[in-house]
Amino acid sequence: MPKTVEMPKTVRMFETVLVANRGEIAVRVIRTLRSLGVRSVAVFSDADADARHVREADTAVRIGPAPAAESYLSVERLLEAAARTGAQAVHPGYGFLAENAAFARACADAGLVFIGPPADAIALMGDKIRAKETVEAAGVPVVPGGRDPELAKAAHELGAPVLLKPSAGGGGKGMRLVRDLTLLDDEIAAARREARASFGDDTLLVERWVDPPRHIEIQVLADGHGNVVHLGERECSLQRRHQKVVEEAPSVLLDEATRAAMGEAAVQAARSCGYAGAGTVEFIVPGNDPSSYYFMEMNTRLQVEHPVTELVTGLDLVEWQLRVAAGERLPFGQEDITLTGHAIEARICAETVSVKEGARGFLPSGGTVLKLNEPSGDGIRTDSGLSEGTEVGSLYDPMLSKVIAYGPDRATALRKLRAALADTVTLGVPTNAGFLRRLLAHPAVVAGELDTGLVEREADSLIPDAVPEEVYEAAAAVRLDALRPKGEGWTDPFSVPSGWRLGGTPKPVGFHLKVTEPVEYVPRGSHTVTADQVAVTLDGVRHTFRRAGDWLGRDGDAWQVRDHDPVAASLSGADRSGAGSLTAPMPGTVTVVKVAVGDQVTAGQSLLVVEAMKMEHVVSAPHAGTVAELDVTPGATVAMDQVLAVVTPAEEDQ
Repeated sequence: MPKTVEMPKTVRMFETVLVANRGEIAVRVIRTLRSLGVRSVAVFSDADADARHVREADTAVRIGPAPAAESYLSVERLLEAAARTGAQAVHPGYGFLAENAAFARACADAGLVFIGPPADAIALMGDKIRAKETVEAAGVPVVPGGRDPELAKAAHELGAPVLLKPSAGGGGKGMRLVRDLTLLDDEIAAARREARASFGDDTLLVERWVDPPRHIEIQVLADGHGNVVHLGERECSLQRRHQKVVEEAPSVLLDEATRAAMGEAAVQAARSCGYAGAGTVEFIVPGNDPSSYYFMEMNTRLQVEHPVTELVTGLDLVEWQLRVAAGERLPFGQEDITLTGHAIEARICAETVSVKEGARGFLPSGGTVLKLNEPSGDGIRTDSGLSEGTEVGSLYDPMLSKVIAYGPDRATALRKLRAALADTVTLGVPTNAGFLRRLLAHPAVVAGELDTGLVEREADSLIPDAVPEEVYEAAAAVRLDALRPKGEGWTDPFSVPSGWRLGGTPKPVGFHLKVTEPVEYVPRGSHTVTADQVAVTLDGVRHTFRRAGDWLGRDGDAWQVRDHDPVAASLSGADRSGAGSLTAPMPGTVTVVKVAVGDQVTAGQSLLVVEAMKMEHVVSAPHAGTVAELDVTPGATVAMDQVLAVVTPAEEDQ
């Protein structure tokens, strides 16, 4: 907290606040409510009946079935929950209805305080086209671009590459970078689908692509009395598919003069829309000329990455959201804000990224959390909605938690965060923790030479080519241990898994195992197995894994090692999953089917679209040929690896 802050002697604070969200942000808001002595009300869908945020709140209200449209996105049900529990205010978190002007107005109409900016400010900044026009009039530089209905014309006038963006959305959803304008029509159609699904509005705008791009945002805080300050910047350039994966404060790119200028531009943007509360003004900055920054959008809510700002400023942003909403004035000015030390955050998402082979990199995953370890300690903070037993499905956003490290300098924060990610265990649900740990050790990241394309360019080098042998060794050790006789006294030699055979040479005991591809593995090292850990020594090197069920984890990575019966697989017709079969890359919903049985297709042609966790995945033809089978229709729910279609190669058609 700024040194000169003198807190008000009399504070008018809410008695009860309803948290209109779920997961880690709901848990995080509840933590601050508890510290202020404010009663918290959680809401939950049927899918979250036993979720952590429900258990940590003072009380909780069921608001509907699992689909978000019938629960977390239902204004009527949220307002009913507030009325039933005597809530005086609503904190929307981020996502869902956090930037929904109609929800903010509905709260006001119901006599509730919406803990966020005025509805008019949300509406203005939620329309990216109007937002750009408004801040440009206030003297804030904006990215050149165009809008519907002349989107394609504007794109061709700008020239490739261009960026398509939903006018009504944020968070990178629906954004498409188009480098080849011959693909523009398909990209526009895909962007409209995602925008309509995520925001209920498929209006798009197009902008010139700034190259090399760095994504830097400024945190602003405003009260209802005309006071606005900025709390410094966050570097958010490490992204994948326009989704941030790592954020830090401050940015190594900015000098003091540029920081001050961008901060003042952010303050002017906030003033231009009559802002109040915590918000973020996002800029795209050329990496080779940081003084030439451009306004992209304003997020009228708390950001996922707000903890890094909290750590370098000493301010609890949720607390100040509450105080501002309760009518307090900011007791500090811009001159009182200082940035101390360095903080870096990594987003832990439910994703399959462990092995390049299998073409499943960075696809949404799911499962049950069998074993959980979330790092803590000096300079480490974990914001999480997880607990052991949590079911992670495909209905909601894939982000599970955030691990944040703080240190006196960037090198220290990076080192602490890498160690914390190595200690992160989420067995039962594949996550990106191991990938993030390797990303944070990449020379360009260590040097601070970042841009928004770095993760995509370097992804292959950060994902193992194959499952390490020690993983199979550990899995075999667990199985050997299960076969060994337990107890004391005489042991039947035929029950010992030694490979001994009557009158013959001992045959090594082997196991048929599968992570991505089936293998026959014969263990060759020494092993130590306990209920929750297994250690193996191969070629003089000891490897230690956490274990739960058929899952093994180490250094943030996790592998599900299953038994594989090659005879049963052959008899069950597994050959159907050959080169001509298209299987679901993730559990989700089929949103688009572009072909029918008998259609002739070309290699790489888009055939189906599967959506999960607000992400689209296009399923394409593996080769030219004929659609021989089509097992799904639009709206069908599919499981991972489920066969969707079969394409017979062209040479087999003749």
